[in-house]
Amino acid sequence: MEIQSAFNAGVQGFQKASESASKAAENIATSVSENPDYYGLGQDSDQDNENTTTSLASQGNDNTVSLTQSVVDLRVAEFQAKASAEVVESADENLGTLLDVRV
Repeated sequence: MEIQSAFNAGVQGFQKASESASKAAENIATSVSENPDYYGLGQDSDQDNENTTTSLASQGNDNTVSLTQSVVDLRVAEFQAKASAEVVESADENLGTLLDVRV
């Protein structure tokens, strides 16, 4: 394997990890709702409050799965970025070693 291709593989892996982290962060941000009704604001009666709680509980299961998967995806992207950084670092060390041997 050439040193240049190792650098490219590391950089491409890091770019993919960055894209994955951005997408996961976007999914987390969109799944966390700041709806005032969720916090009990804007409710006029106890009946409306009970209906809102019931509907939010049914929606919560879908959001929880999505939120959990997004957090897992974010952690995977973190590990992918660390691994790609190590590939670049190893390629850099190998290139330095080759240059030292040739000089």
